[in-house]
Amino acid sequence: MKRFVYLLTMLLVAAGAFAQNAKNEVYLFCYFKGSSADGLHLAASTDGLKWQALKGDSSFLKPAVASDKLMRDPCILRGADGLFHMVWTVSWNDKGIGYANSPDLIHWSEQRFLPVMAAEKGARNTWAPEVTYDATTKQYMIYWASTITGRYPLADTITEKGYNHRIYYTLTKDFKTFTATKLLYNPGFNCIDASILPFGKKIIMFFKDETVKPVQKNIKIAYADKITGPYKQAGTHITGDYWAEGPTALQKGKEWILYFDKYRNHKYGALTSTDLKTWTDISDQVQLPSGIRHGTVFKITVAEYEKLKAAKN
Repeated sequence: MKRFVYLLTMLLVAAGAFAQNAKNEVYLFCYFKGSSADGLHLAASTDGLKWQALKGDSSFLKPAVASDKLMRDPCILRGADGLFHMVWTVSWNDKGIGYANSPDLIHWSEQRFLPVMAAEKGARNTWAPEVTYDATTKQYMIYWASTITGRYPLADTITEKGYNHRIYYTLTKDFKTFTATKLLYNPGFNCIDASILPFGKKIIMFFKDETVKPVQKNIKIAYADKITGPYKQAGTHITGDYWAEGPTALQKGKEWILYFDKYRNHKYGALTSTDLKTWTDISDQVQLPSGIRHGTVFKITVAEYEKLKAAKN
């Protein structure tokens, strides 16, 4: 009898956990693989640690804009309009980025090329764009890293093929009209891969310090009172003694999980924190699809996840 009661209790606990989990949102990771020519890949997780590639790890959307037709560094945001808005890097050497939207991550709008750096004659590139929504102004901010030849000359750019990036941005309410491009963040050194999220009454930016001399190649944090800045760096780097890039953060209650690409080690890393000051490395607990490269994490509903699972190759 006692064993029966025990088994029944365990079943009820499991059922309760399943019911609770069914109410929760599912985490999604959008990313690229290889050269990115095959397009958008998606992986899902219920705990932020174990991630399963969807659709057999095949592409959900193939790139169709710009001469190189790449889809690197995808960033997806659910907008205030309910649509999923995506921006991405279309080329190593272009003055614009890619944009498309979708109601379900399966059916996509026509892809568009946004010439966000066209006004800068010396602009060499437009890398790793991301998009964040500002509920206060009801605007979307698209931001990215660009090098403008001669704008910020440094000695170490000799070893970086002359690249010396800063973070730039544009604002839009409808992804049809955009404000003039402006400088968002200049910490005084080469920086890329900004990822911006609300943090209470503050705005937090994770970004990569690209400095070669003395070598940095790590992830740092900056804060601001509003989405357009000014941003101020807080403390030193939070990643370890390895080269890291492509930070993207997930909030699970009071816990933050920061994922990043240990690109020289050909694997992903992860840190966790509850205060954004003390970080614990949990890289050995995270399982991601083989070959995953720079991307972003976001949340979807269980119903949306079930539709994605049913998507065929």
